[in-house]
Amino acid sequence: MLICLFIWAFCSYGCGILFRPLLAGIKFGGADLGFWFAQQGSIICFILLIFFYAWRMNKLDKQYGVDEE
Repeated sequence: MLICLFIWAFCSYGCGILFRPLLAGIKFGGADLGFWFAQQGSIICFILLIFFYAWRMNKLDKQYGVDEE
């Protein structure tokens, strides 16, 4: 859970806000990488985190015998 929270914070606050000046020189998809993370990259990361979290929680539910069939 903490790893997911760290990835979320790094993508949203780190790449989109704090490190945006450092990423300004890197072009990705026609825009600089900092702008891309602020507009689209963070959303894609959030969606991937949701799928990972759901997969991991289902795996833990099966491990402890509380899964839904």
